[in-house]
Amino acid sequence: MTGAVISNWEDVVAFALGLADTHVAPFYGKPAVKIVSNGRAFLSGSGEPDSFVLQIDRDTKEVLIETDPDTFWETPHYHGWPSLLVRYDSADPDRVRAMIERARDQAASRPAARPRLKK
Repeated sequence: MTGAVISNWEDVVAFALGLADTHVAPFYGKPAVKIVSNGRAFLSGSGEPDSFVLQIDRDTKEVLIETDPDTFWETPHYHGWPSLLVRYDSADPDRVRAMIERARDQAASRPAARPRLKK
């Protein structure tokens, strides 16, 4: 898939589902791609137009926002959290795919998510 444009949510999901141990499931009420074996989400839909959410470590997040703010950005909602927004129309779709792979690897290395208590 190298060089292919990522133009929408379906493209992102198709790429992410090609990675090992992944499936689509809800995350905070939005569609997401999660790790099958531990239930951890690594990307999800966004209410922001033309963007999706990537769950990635804070250090990488800072570097991405500093080096390519046209692609990687955040709203106050994501400030201080290991998540950032990614625009679909990136000038460097290979970098976006590499960051999706990195986020998948980070999520896969974490312990299983604890079930949420229903209120």
